[in-house]
Amino acid sequence: MNGSTLTSDHCMIPVIKSPQDYQVFRISPHDTNRLAIVFDSTSADDSLTVCVEIFDPGGSTPTHRHNFAVEMFFILKGEGMAICDGKNIPLHPGDSLLVRPTGIHEIRNVGSGRLYAICFMVPNEDFSELIRSGVPEQLDEEDLKVLQGIGSWG
Repeated sequence: MNGSTLTSDHCMIPVIKSPQDYQVFRISPHDTNRLAIVFDSTSADDSLTVCVEIFDPGGSTPTHRHNFAVEMFFILKGEGMAICDGKNIPLHPGDSLLVRPTGIHEIRNVGSGRLYAICFMVPNEDFSELIRSGVPEQLDEEDLKVLQGIGSWG
């Protein structure tokens, strides 16, 4: 830090969660993806949503857009396809996708196993409220292994 000293007149307590703390939902009962809320407006005290989106084999989001939010996906595991404003974009582990406001998009799982993506939305645009209004679910053993980095899952 070039010899400088960091000082603060107050201590900011970080919010720390593990996968066992995540609340998980399907927005609609027949959806083929689940969303595990990592942080949202209530826990982060800011207008954002961070979740892990888990797609069943063959699963997808409905085609949609956000009026003013930016959405970013980071692929953890699996093979996906993003359809953004009519363009097909293959997604692989380590890939990131940024969808700008009003971009019409959907994400599809095109692999044989589950697709796992970290999803960030800023500002929240009522996304976490939509998720929480859905059907409660749970993470299973496979989900926990992926999120905790256990085993080889590339």
